[in-house]
Amino acid sequence: MKTLGIGMVGARYGARMHLANYAKLPKGLVEVRGVCAQTQASAAAFAKDANVSFVTDDFAALLAHKDIDVVDLCVPPARHHEFAIRAADAGKHIIMEKPLTGYFGEPGDPEPIGKKVSRVKMWEGARRNAEAVREAVARNGVRFCYAENWVYAPPIDKMRRLIAAAKGSVLELRAEENHSGSNSVFSREWKSTGGGVLLRMGVHSVGACLHLKQWEGQVRQGRGIRAVSVLADTADLVHSTASDTARQAGAHQWISANPVDVENWANLVIRFEDGTRASVIVSDAGLGGLNTRVSAYMTDGVIKANLTANDAIETYAPAADVFEPEYFTEKLETKAGWNRPSCDEDWFRGFAQEIADFVEAIREDREPRSGIDLAVECVNVIYAGYLSAAEGRSVNLR
Repeated sequence: MKTLGIGMVGARYGARMHLANYAKLPKGLVEVRGVCAQTQASAAAFAKDANVSFVTDDFAALLAHKDIDVVDLCVPPARHHEFAIRAADAGKHIIMEKPLTGYFGEPGDPEPIGKKVSRVKMWEGARRNAEAVREAVARNGVRFCYAENWVYAPPIDKMRRLIAAAKGSVLELRAEENHSGSNSVFSREWKSTGGGVLLRMGVHSVGACLHLKQWEGQVRQGRGIRAVSVLADTADLVHSTASDTARQAGAHQWISANPVDVENWANLVIRFEDGTRASVIVSDAGLGGLNTRVSAYMTDGVIKANLTANDAIETYAPAADVFEPEYFTEKLETKAGWNRPSCDEDWFRGFAQEIADFVEAIREDREPRSGIDLAVECVNVIYAGYLSAAEGRSVNLR
């Protein structure tokens, strides 16, 4: 089979992470043959590290490159659905970072849109964007690979096998992610990211829960178990009265989250058609480094998956700069005291496995484990959550 030509779109963290995991594949499977970024300079800097000669700031030029088979979209969420549709119409397979899309404002919307635009309008707009991508993918016969790494993380993969091995049913899933806030200024505004932590972080937890119930249904009865309704609450905790009091006392420097019109805390409950539930809680105001967990409470057992913490290596340092040159783990505030550095974060959190599955799925012309249907359903659930939080009621998904 021929080597797949990859066109990278984006030149920041996500693109560099994908590039590092392409390099781990056996030689001859893929070759990065083009880089497109917002500016020629950033594209050139990335291309130099990737040893790629074709560099452009024009997405159309990348799509016209005949030797590029796959477009890897690591761009801001506001560009996702537009770029995905254009790539599909150009006959390119697609690898896309989460989320699939969202609502980012329309002409005439009052700003800030996160505080002034109807959540009904947002839900309808986000679903319309998501379905437009699904239709373009089907219309052009290309593969869509949704980069939801939690679905591929070894702890979740083991959870899948344990669910299959047990005879009982999953009664409840609990998923959470929290850390001290994104360093990106774009994460502060709805028009840039399509929402706050419920979309930016919660898409992982929601995606994992939807995937696991689909998996359980396939194992038990030959078809997935669908989500049917959502109940949610959201908040901006860093601008609460309690947070203002802490800021006045000088005890607020560790939390970087500073939202303009998005939430930095959310709690969401998903009801499935079999009567079971999934609970998701996410926060941009949690110290202690990145915390990501999924638990399954079953009729005949309990499974707890921890996607970040490990005890393979433990360190102690009286000062933060003792191990300064070495990377520990994402979102860790300090290397002082006791810590548990990750040995191979890309592998343990599923980034390496997702890239390997995507390349194999495209080469074999099959659906990847994480594909367009999961991507669309995550958007549907999360934006129904935004509507639920705004109106204080359960929202039916269908």
